[in-house]
Amino acid sequence: MRLPFSFFLALKYLRPKRSFSSVVTVISILGVLLGVAILVIVLSVMTGFDNMWRDKILSFKPHLTVTSLYGPVEEEEELCQRIESIEGITGAAPNIQTRVLLQYEGRLSAPVVLGVPSERVARISKVTEHMHRGTFTLDEESIVLGIDLAGSLGIRVGDTVLLYSPMNVVSMDEMYLPEELIVSGIFDMGMRDFDSGFIFTSLGVARDLVGMESGAHGLYVMTADAFRFDHYAVALRDALGPAYDVRTWQQVDSLLFDALAHEKAMMFILLVFITIVAIFCVTNTLIVITVQKTNEIGVLKALGFSSLKIMGAFVWLGWIQCLVGIAGGIGTGLLVLNNLGNIVAALTSIDVEVFPKAIYGLSEIPWSTSASEIINVAVFVMVFCTLSSILPAYRAARLDPVKALRQE
Repeated sequence: MRLPFSFFLALKYLRPKRSFSSVVTVISILGVLLGVAILVIVLSVMTGFDNMWRDKILSFKPHLTVTSLYGPVEEEEELCQRIESIEGITGAAPNIQTRVLLQYEGRLSAPVVLGVPSERVARISKVTEHMHRGTFTLDEESIVLGIDLAGSLGIRVGDTVLLYSPMNVVSMDEMYLPEELIVSGIFDMGMRDFDSGFIFTSLGVARDLVGMESGAHGLYVMTADAFRFDHYAVALRDALGPAYDVRTWQQVDSLLFDALAHEKAMMFILLVFITIVAIFCVTNTLIVITVQKTNEIGVLKALGFSSLKIMGAFVWLGWIQCLVGIAGGIGTGLLVLNNLGNIVAALTSIDVEVFPKAIYGLSEIPWSTSASEIINVAVFVMVFCTLSSILPAYRAARLDPVKALRQE
């Protein structure tokens, strides 16, 4: 099979020789490789952050939250049964949520208490599947708290803690005695905000803490598909009527996901400039080869080869360098990502903490590759490579064969 002349000439110019142009070619390819690898790694890590935070939130929090527009939710058990009868709803539970003061042996913390019926917890949260020690048992004398909160206060399973009601501040003319409770279990969700800021207790204890005799602050609802939240929210509003407000998990945590989306976009824009600089190395390489091959280009044009074929050879030369760089960059990026845990462990062994949970709120560096993102990176780099190849290719095509042959 005969190769097109332009492609054949491009391959000829890429043959390794002991010349300055061959070194520049290698540097250009490495520049594109590193630029693409950085883009793949950063975008994958940002996508991993987005996915992991979403998974952690959906494992801990409900998909939908129902509250009454006219105060506490009454007849909560009947409402839960009505909600669970809707197709696609997998569970519902009444809840009371309030911030309390937790005391243990003179040490204090101010976590959020989630009061839910013990028999319904597994229907609206996966926290029961993430127990670190003890068991997830909620009765009138027990609580379950996160591993970071337990570690900061030195709490172990079986210890007794005191919970002070916020009503002591709200209602100055009444005195609410602290609840003395036993720690039955410690959970580990792998996310600092949950592991240090929340404790579970029974609905009865939570009512005592907020001074309620019956009812609940709202209802937690779990669905079969968390990403069809709009569909289920509409179904809930239709079933419950205008007296209830329904909020989705995306609305509750909208600030977090909006911040992640904007941060990912800004990181992409900033890293794109690094890749563009690397692509300009390809332009420099083509210019160097054009200068070195001036006499040869003059001979080719004198023999009757068209300017279009000469120009095509240099465009092909730029494409080949970019394609090799893109393939190598994607491979390098995926190699780094697949060994990210080992790299972090190696850095940690020499006292370089690159991902502390106290700062990032997660126990490990998350990453997730997206085929569409990798394709977009490859297309973007190829477009800029094409643009960067046109100028030196056009210069080579415009050479006057007489002047080119006279040049020494």
